[in-house]
Amino acid sequence: MKVHPNVAEAVIEALLDIFKQGHYADRVIERTLKAHSKWGSRDRRFVAETTYELVRWWRSYWWLAGLPPADYLRPGEISMRRVWRLFAVYMWRQEGAFPDLRECEGIDTRDLGQRLSSQPSLAVRAAIPDWLHETCTTELGDTWPPLLEALNKPADVFLRVNTLKTTLPDLEAKLVADRIDADAVPGLPDTLRLRERRNVFSAAAFHEGLFEVQDAGSQQIAPLLEAAPGMRVIDACAGAGGKTLHLGALMKNKGRIIALDIHKWKLDELRRRAARNGVDTVETRLIDDAKTIKRLHGDADRVLLDVPCSGLGVIRRNPDTKWKLKPEELDRLRATQADLLERYAPMTKPGGKLVYATCSILPSENEKQVQAFLAKAGPAWQLETEVSLRPDREGFDGFYAARLVRVS
Repeated sequence: MKVHPNVAEAVIEALLDIFKQGHYADRVIERTLKAHSKWGSRDRRFVAETTYELVRWWRSYWWLAGLPPADYLRPGEISMRRVWRLFAVYMWRQEGAFPDLRECEGIDTRDLGQRLSSQPSLAVRAAIPDWLHETCTTELGDTWPPLLEALNKPADVFLRVNTLKTTLPDLEAKLVADRIDADAVPGLPDTLRLRERRNVFSAAAFHEGLFEVQDAGSQQIAPLLEAAPGMRVIDACAGAGGKTLHLGALMKNKGRIIALDIHKWKLDELRRRAARNGVDTVETRLIDDAKTIKRLHGDADRVLLDVPCSGLGVIRRNPDTKWKLKPEELDRLRATQADLLERYAPMTKPGGKLVYATCSILPSENEKQVQAFLAKAGPAWQLETEVSLRPDREGFDGFYAARLVRVS
């Protein structure tokens, strides 16, 4: 496969932005493609897919390229020359030959062959930091290796049908007219899976608010809340509102949804998405102090608490998460989760229900947080049900959710 120099250079620059400057991969790729808007679909796809795959397998390609093992996450040691070497080795593995570029010359294939025949540690082969591999092994035991394998595979693209505006068959037909093929997902009546990755954001159906891009695992969180039309619901960590909008559709645009977040820009984006989706029951509120939460004590029939987490369940989509996460950050997240659960739960009315959710695979962020909360709360709260989704089992992203009821 011939690779044009400017396209290869874009991959190199993107990787330097991600690993040397610490920027998020999705934003780097978005910015890169926007800066080269005249590229054809082939070049755009090559840059996006190659960058993501090198991010996903960064540690294993660093090892295969014969670079110093301890340097793979040290920004000061990640040079343009070394990144070019990783790119060359990646292309050699994919195409069987090095790109015909000056920067890719001089690599000894005999050394690469010897490395391929050797057996490095599982953490190196599966491209994951040692500390994170050890943490997941401790928490997940024998279930970790197959889960790790699944997390290293690119994720499918799922759409959630906006039932306020259309039906699944009608949306499917409209997408076909835009040459976007998708299939229904068994057991999920409002979900479509794309047959191949496409830019659906330019489709007319998206601009008309007929669907949202949302993983099939994520789509199973809002229904767990059992929110009915006319209820008063609080989405306590709403972010940009993917689950908020789903709640609006499930409630048939009847009732009131209060969307809370500490970031104004996320709430601004939520309002734009709500307008496109035709959801007019959402009220956004910025959490600027503790009084915002206290004023809502005993106010909601339902509370969704989709807490900040490690994001380890969605690293198929965000592979740089495993490189950016640090042990101290994981400890901080666990403390934040426990704090939010304790402080935000009282917004639920007696007799009302709360769903605690994460996109993590770790029991310490999931079941153990709920168990600790229930032990502290005593008889005032009861666990009704739990859901745990894994990419190696259901084929969706990793999610956890527990529905709790506040006893009257």
